[in-house]
Amino acid sequence: MHTFHLELTPSELKLTHTALRALLADLGHEDHDLMDIIRATLAKLPPPQDIAAIRLDPPRYPTMT
Repeated sequence: MHTFHLELTPSELKLTHTALRALLADLGHEDHDLMDIIRATLAKLPPPQDIAAIRLDPPRYPTMT
């Protein structure tokens, strides 16, 4: 089995966590194998309170004057 290592910015980490939680919530009970993979992946991420502390500020674009 191969393993992969990702470097994520805080925003990317929060987006990944949020997307996995949403996917887990949307799956039906017949998707046990996929649900187990998602739970195992979420367990590898920092604790939820650390994820919640990440702010997703909108990007700042230069204004024209």
